[in-house]
Amino acid sequence: MDSTITYGGWKGNLGQGLAPRELQFVLSVAQGMTAKEIARMFGVAPGTVVKRLSNAMFKLGVNRQTAMVAECMRRRIISPVCVVLAAVIAIHAMIDDQPMRRERRSSERRMTDMRPARRPDTLELYG
Repeated sequence: MDSTITYGGWKGNLGQGLAPRELQFVLSVAQGMTAKEIARMFGVAPGTVVKRLSNAMFKLGVNRQTAMVAECMRRRIISPVCVVLAAVIAIHAMIDDQPMRRERRSSERRMTDMRPARRPDTLELYG
């Protein structure tokens, strides 16, 4: 039986290879939290968080936490909860004819004086 865990702006699906606690920690990492912050929030030692995240990375076949989050998203184990935001953007675009993005100025290149390194006129030998 598949069930979900929602944490912050992310939703995680159980029953797809990760233990519930591993999934909770992966969702926390997806929000940008560190191991110490996660440990403080869940009332466990930071070493426990590191071990659970290491187990999750091993199960997913990755070596870095960013790759772990990306692999979880690719396998649809986790996904951002942004349906409401997408609806607000779509409604705003339909109601208001002004663009939602800001206009950027054209980039101006900085020109610097390139001076060659100064070479000594004569070579001095110290003995």
